[in-house]
Amino acid sequence: MKLNELINWYSSLTPETLPQLSAIYHEQASFRDPFNEVRGQHGIAAIFEHMFEVTQQPVFRISSAQTEGTVAWVSWTFDCRLYGRSISIDGVTRLDFADDGRVMMHRDYWDALDMLAELPLLGPVLRLIRRKLGVPRRLLNRTR
Repeated sequence: MKLNELINWYSSLTPETLPQLSAIYHEQASFRDPFNEVRGQHGIAAIFEHMFEVTQQPVFRISSAQTEGTVAWVSWTFDCRLYGRSISIDGVTRLDFADDGRVMMHRDYWDALDMLAELPLLGPVLRLIRRKLGVPRRLLNRTR
């Protein structure tokens, strides 16, 4: 399992380090997050290339990792600038490793609404919906 390599790679990910992806991800690896689902190194590389095109100053900060057998869970925070706004998204990734130690399956879990709420046209509507559907503070502050 090349978990430490993967963590170091993500922690220093830049367009220049993308070619190292083949040492981290198996040729047939799958990758899924709230916006993408791809298979193979080329598809995974395309996701990161797109991330660098769309966001400014993207950084992954790894906070913890746990392993059991060939499975690892990694907690992280993704910071970037999008449309002039600073965004910070917390998430967790499940990784299944192949026999050669490279990632065979990558599945991200994070709240896409955290990012969508920052978009110029969509953001105000989503924030309004979140306020309307969320439990009102007056109910949270009541004593029983």
